[in-house]
Amino acid sequence: MGELITIDTPDDPRLHDYTGLTDVELRRRREPAEGLFIAEGEKVIRRAGDAGYAMRSMLLSAKWVDTMRDVIDEAPAPVYVVEPELAERVTGYHVHRGALASMRRKPLHSAADLLRTARRVVVMESVNDHTNIGAIFRSAAALGIDAVLLSPDCADPLYRRSVKVSMGAVFSVPYARLDTWPAGLATVGEAGFTLLALTPDERAEPLDEVAPHRMDRVALMLGAEGDGLSRRALAAADRWVCIPMSHGVDSLNVGAAAAVAFYAVTAGRPTE
Repeated sequence: MGELITIDTPDDPRLHDYTGLTDVELRRRREPAEGLFIAEGEKVIRRAGDAGYAMRSMLLSAKWVDTMRDVIDEAPAPVYVVEPELAERVTGYHVHRGALASMRRKPLHSAADLLRTARRVVVMESVNDHTNIGAIFRSAAALGIDAVLLSPDCADPLYRRSVKVSMGAVFSVPYARLDTWPAGLATVGEAGFTLLALTPDERAEPLDEVAPHRMDRVALMLGAEGDGLSRRALAAADRWVCIPMSHGVDSLNVGAAAAVAFYAVTAGRPTE
């Protein structure tokens, strides 16, 4: 059972996990190094626990104690109760949802392990916007993608913004980082996947004509907002595919494009 501890000073060392949450560069370095991530809001905290992530601690305003009582009772971790103003001083922003939890990271999967059983995979190159990462994971979970592979320079799916935007879907879809890029894509091809590069290039084939939902194993490659896939990544693909556009629109936000493409890749597959 979690111990309720009232804290009234922002420099209390027990609040270390929650300091400077708006400092992206600091948190990007600190969280993986210290083996933690921050879950924000009741639903996300519950989903992190349901996915097997162990809690280090929880930070609540007093009015959220009753709402989170069952989580508090089940978690063998301290629960720090603070005034909203103090939470804002510690974290750097107004905690609208009233509840934060510091969770322990799990060891990352290896790409080879994920590819062994997956049939539908998304591969991201240099997607470093946390909002886009969260949106892509949410669509991947909803539309039946089995796994996500990240290039070495992709943003952290467990960064607070990514977790929040995904509504905890980052806990539902297993992911791994490829150690090298684009050489690591060879592992995907060797596992029997057809590599489809999503690009607005005029030489790309429309997704509906390629019919990826009929293929046995498909890896859909997505690039960063604006730049798209690099030339080296495009060269490593088996085929280039595109989403047909109307009214002179040349491309979609990568999060929106991912959702459309995931449906084309998984159409007709039963989802759990």
